[in-house]
Parts: sequence; C-alpha cells; structure tokens
Amino acid sequence: MLMQLSSEEIKVEDFREDRTIDNDVLLDVRDLETHFFGEESVTHALGGISFQVKKGETLGVVGESGCGKSVTALSIMRLLPKHSARTIGGEVLFHGRNLLNLPEREMRKIRGDKIAMIFQDPMTSLNPVYTVGRQIAEAIEIHTSAPRSDALVKAIDVLRLVRIADPERRVNNYPHEMSGGMRQRAMIAMALSCSPELLIADEPTTALDVTIQAQILRLIVDLKERMGTAVMFITHDLGVVAETCQRVIVMYAGRIVEQATVTDLFARPMHPYTKALMRSVPDRRRGKERRLPEISGIVPSLREPTVGCSFAPRCPFATDVCWEQRPAIKEYGADHAAACWHAEEVLSA
Repeated sequence: MLMQLSSEEIKVEDFREDRTIDNDVLLDVRDLETHFFGEESVTHALGGISFQVKKGETLGVVGESGCGKSVTALSIMRLLPKHSARTIGGEVLFHGRNLLNLPEREMRKIRGDKIAMIFQDPMTSLNPVYTVGRQIAEAIEIHTSAPRSDALVKAIDVLRLVRIADPERRVNNYPHEMSGGMRQRAMIAMALSCSPELLIADEPTTALDVTIQAQILRLIVDLKERMGTAVMFITHDLGVVAETCQRVIVMYAGRIVEQATVTDLFARPMHPYTKALMRSVPDRRRGKERRLPEISGIVPSLREPTVGCSFAPRCPFATDVCWEQRPAIKEYGADHAAACWHAEEVLSA
C-alpha cells in the first residue's frame, strides 16, 4: 500500500480550471513514429504507436528500459534533440489539434500550461543557478502574464499545495539546498502551477527511497483527483500501476504489445511479454526457496527493422508465423487488445 499523507486539507481553488471530467478523449496518439539518426545508423525508437488518454484518468505506460516510454513522452512534448531525433510519422492530437504541426510559438503556449511534465531526475531538470521559487514563478509569468510579485506569491502557494513545509523560506532555496524528495515535490509544483489538463510523469520516483516514493505517488494521485488532471504515468513498476492507474499500455522494442484496463490486464494478460513481466514480480506467496523467473535473452536492436514479432527470440510460444509476420494489435473484448499471434493460447497457459 502507498503511504497515506497527513489529513490536512489541500486548497486547490486557485489552481483549478472549470473543466468537466468525463470519458472524452483528451490526447489521441496515432501511429507515432520517431527515429534517432546517427552518423552510420538509424534507431527506430518508436515504430508506429497508437493510444488515447481520456480526461481525468491515469494511464500507465510500462516496459523495460529502452522500450520507448520516455521517447513517447518527449515526442508528445516535442522536446527531442533536434540534431539527432525526428518524429517522422503519425499524429498527436490534443483537443483535436495535431501538436506535431504547430509552430514552435504555439507549442510553447501548450507546453507547461495545458500539458506539463515531471522528469525523472529533478537535479538535472531544475536550473542550479536560480532559486526554486523563481523557476516556478517564471512558468506562471509566461503562461498567465502575472506580474513577478504575484507569480512569487502563487509559487509559495503551490509549494504549500505539494506539502513542502515552510514554503515562504523554501521558495528562496536553490535546488542543491533541498533533499531529493523536496526537489521532486518542487518539480511537481512547477508542473501543476498552471493547472495542466494533462500531466506526464516520467518515472518520477526513480531516484528516491521507498518511503519518499510512496509519499510522492500518493501526492500525485491526491492532486490528480482534486484538480481533475489526467495523468500519463511512465514506470517500470507494475506495483505502481496497480495502485495508481485505471488503464495501462505495455511497450516492447518501440511498440505497444498490449493495452487494457488495469483490472483486466492483471487478471487476463494476453501477451507473453506482459505475462513474463508479471511473473518476475516478487511474491511472498511463492516461498523463500523459489527463484524469480527471468525473461531470457535481450531486447533486440532497434537499428535494424524487425521482420516478424520483436519478442519472438525470447518467447516460449513463438512459431514460424511469429518470425515471418509482425502481428497487428487485435481487440479481445472491451478495452483489451494485444499484438500476438497466440494471444488466446497465452491467456489459457
């Protein structure tokens, strides 16, 4: 279970926008394809992925390191390095507008305002030569045209919102003067300062100890529920997904291999990679003498396009068709889909 925070009431009236939380699609990603270009090779980081984020929901994105989770977020935000990366296909529709076609000036109005992002390591994401309060206030000034004095006052309020003690003093701290947990809270404060409709959290607890991880996760869930913000939660931790998300997509080698509601995914995994991930999670019921099963083999290189299923070299269910043809993602009931030639066999195994 996640650690419960104190029962002190959080005041979010100053940060809430009038918006209806319903099942309408907020973000619609269609066939997104991103490549990284080297001197002698091309890395196919994303191979045409499609998914949706609905208003007010939390969508989990899981998979091994290098599967394309962070590249997906950076492609949506258009924050990839221009000299080496390029989104070469697909659409990213936000309220029906394709973000990939917007001029940079228009994208800047959306980035940090309507869509905000929490990065993995706040120490490298926060500017070390400016105070935390100044950095939060700058975001408020840019997107609301508030004078600096008002923006600093709101920066204090938003630091209080994310449970930072003595925010009047902490607003003048530099990042190195804060602990890891406080820096992450400051990053969350910056992301929430303009009441975004969508918050992308890219493994926000990776560098934190277990106790602080639980507090940060509980804080994100609590603020999401109170402010009506949709969350795209990127993680490799299935426990986090079970605790915080309503729906989940599973990525492997730059592609989505399965997507479903959290309840259905845990009850009926239909892709062998998903099933292998779940089996590799520690379970006390297995007994002390049972070793955790591992997923044999390694993730394939993304520099060469795969002819068949990219998981075939590691899959116990693989047959000739898996090596020869890439499976399309297919629906198996309401809001559950998998890209596997042997999905029903995997389910019954």
